[in-house]
Amino acid sequence: MTDLAEPASAVPPTVAGPPWTVPTSLSPSRVEAFLSCPLSFRFSSIEKLPDLPSVASTRGSLVHRALELLFLHAASDRTPAALDRAVETAIAEYRASPDFTLLDLDADQTATFDHECRTLAANYLEMEDPTSIREIGLELKLEAPVGDLTLRGIIDRLELDADGELIVTDYKTGRAPSPNWERKSLSGLNFYSFLCESLFGKRPSAIRLMYLSSKETITATPNAQSTKFLVTRTNAVWKAVATACERDDFRPRQGPLCNYCSYQRWCPEFGGDPSLAGSEAPVVLAAPTRS
Repeated sequence: MTDLAEPASAVPPTVAGPPWTVPTSLSPSRVEAFLSCPLSFRFSSIEKLPDLPSVASTRGSLVHRALELLFLHAASDRTPAALDRAVETAIAEYRASPDFTLLDLDADQTATFDHECRTLAANYLEMEDPTSIREIGLELKLEAPVGDLTLRGIIDRLELDADGELIVTDYKTGRAPSPNWERKSLSGLNFYSFLCESLFGKRPSAIRLMYLSSKETITATPNAQSTKFLVTRTNAVWKAVATACERDDFRPRQGPLCNYCSYQRWCPEFGGDPSLAGSEAPVVLAAPTRS
């Protein structure tokens, strides 16, 4: 499942400093981004600075695209050969995309990248029979208001089960979470369950995470309580974001993701100056070179 980023034209980048413009929409990843590190959230979602792609994120997007192409075929035509062709089409599409070109991979790294994409797509066929899926939406863009806030995102696949009930499916190309993190992983799908209920008047009967790397599927049944918790939690995060914007108080929070953060050089936890990010990041992050 991919989050729907707010179009750059809707909220122009804020470069003049505080008070920052409060965002009018949130997606599941933006909620988690703020909770993980408010300063990184400011750089990406408030200042809208460039964010370098990673091998993992681009690989995930490419595999999502391949599966979308597979499901554009009639059910009876969703064969292994059709999936192979979909992967090759997705690889060709991404060759010219900044999501791939900015990775600056050499020939061996590119070959490894392509192999990993093909393997993840092939794993999918061991998890379910695509000819049995009654899809009604692919990469489905949804948004719904909650007070003054808009919740938005993209559902990888919305389908009907044998009883005509809605199923939300999300493809994951990373590792499956440990039991302690499973609930957090499902919180994003509860977000999309709320969107379905708001827009279609019907709560999905199941929400699923398909981990293509390990070929595991995690399934949960949303209920009124999970929906209420989702709305309460998201509103609380939005209020915290608004307060941070008003007070210019986006504090860095060190954690495992720091090693992958595009903005580390401007983080005070690493000796950086956040006030320089607005002018320096568009230059520094625009054209990386292979070391």
